[in-house]
Amino acid sequence: MARLRRKACIALLLFTIFIFGTMMGLRTLKPTDGFSDLAPGLDLLPMIGGKVDRRSVSRDTTSSPVQAQNPAGSNTKAVLSNSGPEGIIFYDVHIFYHIWYGTPHMDGKYIHWDHILVPHWDPKIASSYPRGRHMPPEDIGSSFYPELGPYSSRDPDVLESHMEQIGASAAGVLVLSWYPPGLADDNGEPSEDLVPAVLDAAYRHNLKVAFHLQPYRGRNDQTVHDNIKYIIDRYADHGAFYKFTTSTGKSLPLFYIYDTYLTPPESWAEFLTPTGSHSVRGSSYDSIFIALIVEERHKHDILAGGFDGMYTYFASNGFSFGSSHQNWKAIKAFCDGNNLLFIPSVGPGYIDTSIRPWNNHNMRNRVNGRYYETALQAALNVRPDMVAITSFNEWHEGTQIERAVPKKTVTRVYLDYQPHGPDHYLELTRHWAEQFNKEKEQWLM
Repeated sequence: MARLRRKACIALLLFTIFIFGTMMGLRTLKPTDGFSDLAPGLDLLPMIGGKVDRRSVSRDTTSSPVQAQNPAGSNTKAVLSNSGPEGIIFYDVHIFYHIWYGTPHMDGKYIHWDHILVPHWDPKIASSYPRGRHMPPEDIGSSFYPELGPYSSRDPDVLESHMEQIGASAAGVLVLSWYPPGLADDNGEPSEDLVPAVLDAAYRHNLKVAFHLQPYRGRNDQTVHDNIKYIIDRYADHGAFYKFTTSTGKSLPLFYIYDTYLTPPESWAEFLTPTGSHSVRGSSYDSIFIALIVEERHKHDILAGGFDGMYTYFASNGFSFGSSHQNWKAIKAFCDGNNLLFIPSVGPGYIDTSIRPWNNHNMRNRVNGRYYETALQAALNVRPDMVAITSFNEWHEGTQIERAVPKKTVTRVYLDYQPHGPDHYLELTRHWAEQFNKEKEQWLM
């Protein structure tokens, strides 16, 4: 009996050691607080329908100021986050950024701050509203007033302040509105030459830069192909250039393409499907391409066009099918079923009546931040790979989270963030970015 008891004790001890060792091994699979690599095993996710499964792997690769010093073939790590001067930043939180502003001191004139009052397309309605343009610096094309005043995007001090603010918000990737050299929107001036300064400023704050390709006269699948080649050839070696790591370990640039519905899906397919006449797939310019979903039918066009995912952009809940929070669950299910990324776009509010005085019905009150938090919660509820913030500094549409201050003139009273301070929306963004990544750890488990 004594020998039997001794054998039982030895067996029990060995079993206990086995269980303890197994538990310790499993514990090493849990991502730590924001600094870990992808949960082990995600790189083994399968190919689906001959296409790389791009879901749940939205990460950036760390790099040196110029990637040539750290060749693409070297062992880079896919990370969820990084530590910047302003604290932890998350590369799965993107934020739309504009460099179209100008001042007489830096640019010879005001650019965009003097935005015109856009007439309604119906002449009868247009006749009921004022025409003309704004007269900075006291009267600007915005319902809010920036803490920096009406600034120039070319001002190095402004760029530095913007990177500091974005870092403070914990967003890790600024999504830069981009036009080809020599082109601009109807109210702006060409700004492509400013991109190197943006990349350098972002790098100093451990931020990354993705590109948001804007529509321009004559844009089609071939010109966008040329644009992609230009951007990659010119900027891909920069340490701040954002790359998305796929489930197979490939590190690819990621591009948002605005107003994709203006080009037929059949044309996009020539560029974005493997059998297209000028396919980018498998080439040195292969990338992750994210299309804008506005109407419900666009999701099928996006799939047929060969895109890798979709985003919603607009910060006005209910404005479009894509921007309506109630539709995000269905859009996410469609994306999951077709191996596409879904990037819901959230914003703190919407008011563009300073430039479109007839568009009051699309205004969304900030409610001291509650509108923003509702949108962020709606995004997290669908477990997206990434979240995009609309916007850092789209002042015309009142979607900015950049610091704003109270301002009153003889003719105008600007909106502000009171009773909160100028940093209120930066702080809210950080809180929710941290919450997003905490929840994501649980999803990955």
